[in-house]
Amino acid sequence: MANEAANQEQNFLIDLLRATYQNQEVYPILQHNLSKLNDNLALMLRKWVSERFAKEPAIAINLARVIIKLSTIIKEFEQGNLASNLEIAIAGYETVLPIVNHEAFPKEWDIVQQALVTAYQQRQQIFSRTIGEMREQTVQTQSQINTLTEQLQQESEQAKLQVNELKTIITQLKQEVSSSEPTQEITSLIADLKELKQRHLRVEQFTTTTHISPNIGQFNTAIFYDIENLTMGRSNPNLNFSLKQIQTNLENTSLVNKIAIQCAYADWSDSRLKLLKNEIQELGIEAIQIFDYSYKRNAADMQLAIDVMELAQSRPTLQVIR
Repeated sequence: MANEAANQEQNFLIDLLRATYQNQEVYPILQHNLSKLNDNLALMLRKWVSERFAKEPAIAINLARVIIKLSTIIKEFEQGNLASNLEIAIAGYETVLPIVNHEAFPKEWDIVQQALVTAYQQRQQIFSRTIGEMREQTVQTQSQINTLTEQLQQESEQAKLQVNELKTIITQLKQEVSSSEPTQEITSLIADLKELKQRHLRVEQFTTTTHISPNIGQFNTAIFYDIENLTMGRSNPNLNFSLKQIQTNLENTSLVNKIAIQCAYADWSDSRLKLLKNEIQELGIEAIQIFDYSYKRNAADMQLAIDVMELAQSRPTLQVIR
């Protein structure tokens, strides 16, 4: 089943590329395959194109131009999941960067760079909007919990008053009744008292459980990787380290519960980072492109610091930032 699904995704990708190359209408194909416009297609695009570039370098630039055109079409497609459409477009633009270099193909290079800037900005807007919606939902949920807690506390206080009143009445009746056999009225009052006690116990137990933090708090960690620091510089980067091991070490610490966000900052168009780029894709780490990374020493540091400050304010549930 997995192989069949992968074959369907690859055939869909080839159909899109063929239609784009032949200047056919691509939108009808996209409209009939909205379910296939997902993150799996973005991964398939990266893998398939990289293999074709390696096997058939003679057609690489022509294939790159087709991918650039298709990526722009998908980026502007307004149906389906817009975030997934954007990730597919970004995958296409980033995949052609090793082929479309500034020296040999300045026109295509400029188109890709401008498209990536726009796509990254749109992704940041979607990311910020999603965070805002999650924060609003969390606030609403907490407000509902607080309201329910107040109502339960009021009900608990009323139950306590009724219990005390019943205790007083029963005590008075017992003093007035000389018979050893309890009257029907006393029996009924005793039953009411037991029911109120059980009700009061259930209310107190539920009130206690409402103070437990929501499950969203389990995702308490954000990890930011400065690739320049990890590779010991740009001129001769040292790639003798494992992001997987770094991630595992952090997950094993007592402070980390679940990792919510991971970002890696670098000039990912640098072909020397290809192996590292493959690793971050496997680990689900978001690649943050720093365009002036090679010319401005602290570019990644500054962008990373800005993102951390923004995230710290917008996501109060994040307790650990590494």
